[in-house]
Amino acid sequence: MMGCMVKRSHTAYDLLKRVADIVGAAVLLAVLSPVFAVVALLVRLKLGSPVVFRQPRPGKGGRIFTLYKFRSMRDAAPGTAPVAAVASDAERLTPFGRLLRSTSLDELPELVNVLRGDMSIVGPRPLLPEYLDRYNDYQARRHEVRPGITGWAQVNGRNAVSWDERFRMDVWYVDHRSFLLDARIALKTLGAVVSRSAVSAPGAATMQPFEGDAGTTPTKES
Repeated sequence: MMGCMVKRSHTAYDLLKRVADIVGAAVLLAVLSPVFAVVALLVRLKLGSPVVFRQPRPGKGGRIFTLYKFRSMRDAAPGTAPVAAVASDAERLTPFGRLLRSTSLDELPELVNVLRGDMSIVGPRPLLPEYLDRYNDYQARRHEVRPGITGWAQVNGRNAVSWDERFRMDVWYVDHRSFLLDARIALKTLGAVVSRSAVSAPGAATMQPFEGDAGTTPTKES
């Protein structure tokens, strides 16, 4: 019952946010087109083809969509399993790839996902499909909204926070989402990109895999 109330109370916001996402993504794609071209060329020269990495990710309601990112790892594309199957992310992530990730330039193609309706500019980050069966009911609430290019967890620790903390922040965002909060996240994202902070979890190239219920329970968030 409480989940339904949250959805009804955010109906107008959700509709207007979709319009804002379309306009925002279209403007950013136009303004950043020279950056797209330069990054695509550098990826092609440094890592080869394909330039754009495609991977299935769960979106709103757990629906699977194809996520687009600039490639940042060696042999990360489908069909290149011989190295990818035996090498860790740390081994496959090149210095150039680390630069792309630390500046979030690898995320730029996700603006296409926003236009397609797969994602929003702000929302919980889309994780891996295999995690869907590992969520408890509370954690699964992160899929009540479209996933985002940036989100509350990304500006409050990014990959350096635990899974438990990340899920708490994701669900808190679902319940408290508003244009004011989205603007706050957007501004904090700019600061996080400039500082290049918390790109990796301790001891990992990106984030340790989520193995299952981390014991997440509702809590107050500021």
